Amino acid sequence: MNPGNVRPAHVTLYEVGPRDGLQAETEIVATADKIALIDRLSASGLKYIEATSFVSKKWVPQMADAAEVMAGITQRTSATYPVLTPNLQGYEAARDAGAQTVAIFGAASETFSLKNINCSIAESLARFRFVMGEAAINAMPVRGYVSTVIACPYEGAIKPQAVTDMAARMLDMGCYEISLGDTIGVGTPADVERLLDVILKVIPAEKLAVHFHDTYGQALANILTALDHGIATIDSSVGGLGGCPYAPGASGNVATEDVLYMLNGLGIETGVDLETIVATAWQISDVLGRPPRSKVAVAKQPPRNDAR
Repeated sequence: MNPGNVRPAHVTLYEVGPRDGLQAETEIVATADKIALIDRLSASGLKYIEATSFVSKKWVPQMADAAEVMAGITQRTSATYPVLTPNLQGYEAARDAGAQTVAIFGAASETFSLKNINCSIAESLARFRFVMGEAAINAMPVRGYVSTVIACPYEGAIKPQAVTDMAARMLDMGCYEISLGDTIGVGTPADVERLLDVILKVIPAEKLAVHFHDTYGQALANILTALDHGIATIDSSVGGLGGCPYAPGASGNVATEDVLYMLNGLGIETGVDLETIVATAWQISDVLGRPPRSKVAVAKQPPRNDAR
């Protein structure tokens, strides 16, 4: 835990809706709607908006228009638009599309790695080395994701030491930050505390972010626990978009507007405007044909032009 159990005065919200959120949608979202979503998020004050993923069109058809999305968005100088690149081919495509920050995605569970990215943990690390080498040549910052940090849908509970080892190896490769993901959303504050008590002995809080799914309604409580351990970067998804196709029953990421409402109540600065995020949640939800999956968006529903 950070000295004196002091929560950070400022938190960075790392928006993952356009990538991690939309990739879970079975119906293809129009490129124009993806671009409009990112541009609206840019207007909210968010500093990090994960825009898309340069992955196989066969495996993730929702992200087939990655280059078109990158070409179409209005990139503000005040924001960064990272993209996911699982391998060297994806990295090269992202670089050619003008990406300036990329992310790699690993797992603390061997089985989940095999089912999610079709390779073992050791093989994934070997792939990452090629990406990291090219990124270093291009002076491209790389973020690392470690999934299944609490539990795996196939293996059950994951030991904190396994998460720590994976995160440390990705940092050693050159990642500037590691996002710890409770992929299936089963974690409780006690689980998060056990994990952070181990990992913070090896990796400083400023090198870590947290990424919670809200399957069991524990995400905000888990985030509060992370804040009390000095974690100051939180992944979230506008409208609670997302899920995990490889994790049966996993609901969406924690909603950006729910996290922001809590942080505002705690007096923690983010630089992000809540009303803009709520309006954006409703706009993308209208595109998807359903209401947002968040308490705050529903409670603060903006005036509607229809009978909804």
